[in-house]
Amino acid sequence: MPAIRGSKSKSKTRRRARDLDQIHADIRDEKHLTGYTNTKAAEDLPALGEWYCKSCARWFESGNNLEAHQKSKKHKKMERLLKEDPYTQKEAEAAVGLWTDNGKQDRPV
Repeated sequence: MPAIRGSKSKSKTRRRARDLDQIHADIRDEKHLTGYTNTKAAEDLPALGEWYCKSCARWFESGNNLEAHQKSKKHKKMERLLKEDPYTQKEAEAAVGLWTDNGKQDRPV
């Protein structure tokens, strides 16, 4: 009989991928990327952290694996998603109806 676990154990945390807004920040600012890549020692990364795909935030064992990955559907889909600008906090607040300006504005009824 399997162990009964709560709903928190069902969440996928072990292999959590970086979100699109985090990857956008990595691509925009190299300083942001070095902060992420320096979280682990090079000895703990695959192939000493030599081959890294910025758009997918993944390390690879060899250059051949990286080249094969760059031809894959997952990589191409991620590149397409990264072409869109990420949503800002202001856009999110406007979507739910919060207004940030204090001026007179015609609001839809």
